[in-house]
Order: sequence, then C-alpha cells, then structure tokens
Amino acid sequence: MTRRVVVTGLGLVTPQAHTREESWQALLAGKSGADYITRFDPSNSAVKIAAEVKNWNADVYMGAKMARRHDRYQQFIWLAAHEAIQHAGFEVNDANRHRTGIIVGSSVGGVEGYYHEAKQLIETDDMRRVTPFGIPMLMVNGGADMLSIELGAQGPTYTPASACATGADCIGLAFDLIRSGRIDQALAGAGDAPIIRIGIASFDRTGALSRNNDNPQMACRPFDKNRAGLIFGEGAGVLVLEELESAQKRGAPILAEMMAYSSTTDGYHMTAPHPEALGARRAMSEALADAHLTPADIDYINAHGTGTALNDVTETKAVKMVFGEHAYSTAISSTKSMTGHCMGATAAMEAAFAILALRDQVVPPTINLHEPDPECDLDYVPLQARQLALQSVMSNAFGFGGHNAVLIYKSFP
Repeated sequence: MTRRVVVTGLGLVTPQAHTREESWQALLAGKSGADYITRFDPSNSAVKIAAEVKNWNADVYMGAKMARRHDRYQQFIWLAAHEAIQHAGFEVNDANRHRTGIIVGSSVGGVEGYYHEAKQLIETDDMRRVTPFGIPMLMVNGGADMLSIELGAQGPTYTPASACATGADCIGLAFDLIRSGRIDQALAGAGDAPIIRIGIASFDRTGALSRNNDNPQMACRPFDKNRAGLIFGEGAGVLVLEELESAQKRGAPILAEMMAYSSTTDGYHMTAPHPEALGARRAMSEALADAHLTPADIDYINAHGTGTALNDVTETKAVKMVFGEHAYSTAISSTKSMTGHCMGATAAMEAAFAILALRDQVVPPTINLHEPDPECDLDYVPLQARQLALQSVMSNAFGFGGHNAVLIYKSFP
C-alpha cells in the first residue's frame, strides 16, 4: 500500500536572510538578494554581481571549531537542517534511527574549500599546508554525512547530484523512500556555495550569466524581453518529510502533503534545454498523473525561471503544452529573480517557497518583469506578491545535462 507523505518542517539560508521566515517575508516584499561580489575581487571579471548570503559567520551557529572543518556549503546545510528539525520537532532516537533517511545533496560540493586549498598548494608547493579536513570538506556527500553522524540516523543516506535539479531530486527520492515503506522520516534538501572565481568564470563563458553590473538588483529578469542571463546565488533549503500517520501520532505540525515527484532527462544537450521541451513536459505530465491531479487543479507554479534566453521560453512552452488553456489562468513566478540561481540548492529552496505559499495563501512575485517577452505570455505575477486561494502547487527544476524534476504539494486539511 502506498503511504501518504507530509512536510512537517522547513529550514532556509538564502541571500535574503539566514532564517525561513525572514527569507520568506523578504521574497513577499520583492527584495532582491543580488549585490556586488565580496567573496573575491571581481575587478578582472566581466561579471561583478551575485546573490551572496550576507553577513555569514558560521562560528555563531556551529562554533569556531566545527565551522573550520566544514566547507561553506556544508555550513549552510547545517543551519537550514537545524531550523527544519526545530520547526518539525524532529527527533532521531533508538526506536526510529534505522528508519530515518538523510537525502541531502549539492550540485558542486565543496568547490570553495577545494579552490583555496589547491591555490595554496600551487603557491607554496608545501603539502603540509593542506588541511586534513580537505576531503570531507570537498565531498559532495559531506553535508548529508555530517547530518547523519550528528543525528545518529542509520537509514539510507544519499546524495543525488543532478545539477540545478539536485534539491528537487533529493526531496523526491526521500518522498519515494517514505511512501514505499523503506523509511518513515527524512531530512531532504540541498546546499551550494558556488560563488568563486572559477564558478563565475565558467558560467560566464557559457553565456548564461548577466553582465548587468550597473544595477545588481535589476540584473535578473525572468520572462522579461530585456533579460540578459542569470545571476549566481548561494544558500540551502532542507525539508522534514514524514509518513502521515507517524507525524500525526507525535502531533507534528503538518505544513503540506507531498503528492508527487517526477524526474526525466532530455537526452539532448549538456547546457541547452530540448527545443520542444520534451523532458520538462513529460516531467510535469508524469507528476500530475502521480498526484492524480489535472492541470486545472494546480493553482501556482514556482517556475525554474532562470532569466536566460533559452530557459524562459522553453519552460513557458512546456507549461502551455501540458496545461493547455489553463496555463493562462495559472499563477507562475520565478523566485530566482530575487534569490539568484543557487545551483542545486535552489530547487530545495523553491520547494520550501511553494509550501510557504500554500501555508500563507500568497504567491511571491517575479520582480524586474516590466516588459514581458512576447513568447512568455503567461501570468508570471509581476512585481508584487498576490493573495490567492491555493490548494495545490507545483515546483519545477531543470538542470544542465537535461535534468528535469517536478514536485507537487497540496494543502493538508
């Protein structure tokens, strides 16, 4: 028998704030997290802007010793996970530890720590200068393992890595493990901290990054005719998922019921979406079928919405093909217009935003959308948040390599 899965806790670290509620209120106010890069000197870079996590001092949260031993992306995951744990009243004990999963990923892992350790080694040619914590800091599974060790969770610990769809695939895998009966509860999500020289330079070389350095807050313009590319972001999102009956038994707060997860691959190109949006269309259609819902049942879509020329048109095309006429009456927004693109973490962050939209019956806006692209003619909730009766919401995540992941949540009575 397929079991029902609910969300009982959320944790967020975003370019807007270090907490769930502060981050959410900033999004509803249309506050961009973009600004000039401070993580390194960008004077020789064509891209000088990004959406950094502001005023970050991991010592305050983890203690100096623990912070030194973990990469920035792992620090974000730790804080988001602990906020989610507290929110849910989540506990790992002798009775449930073997049925507790940690499905937490990252698209690039500890690239910042690796970059600085490699740079130091090249400059000094002294292997003794390399930290003994270099490997745990680098590992893409380091965030998940950190949590499983700290909590004593002994169920499956996985780290899917599927580019920008990573966070959604982590949540989806946890969902499947719970509803199939393999485990009863899980922490699921992702974190990323890619704002380093090589990250900015590599993405800029693909032509995907905005060079609108004069006005960072206006640089990311999803679905706008004058969009010029995405901006890098960083952060983490972690959810607590539980089997419904066990969550009810312990009196957990139920934020939403998770209804569906679908994952597909384009099999087409390493960086470009399929021109006919085949993978994205199939992912949305399969998620609707999995949830036993029709397009008319979806009240809001948190779009992938990167602000790049190809993605926005392709995603719009996919929504139209799957939703038909209902596409024009479905509220859609891109929160990346405010958070930037936090790589694999973004899909987990956006899953949290979709659930918070359900909770508060309000849709966050797509900021900077002043002149819609004629090929992007749907309702993208421009400029201002909108109060709206929401019952079911969809969250889309599409990544390099052709990854597509779609999640659906529903209000719980």
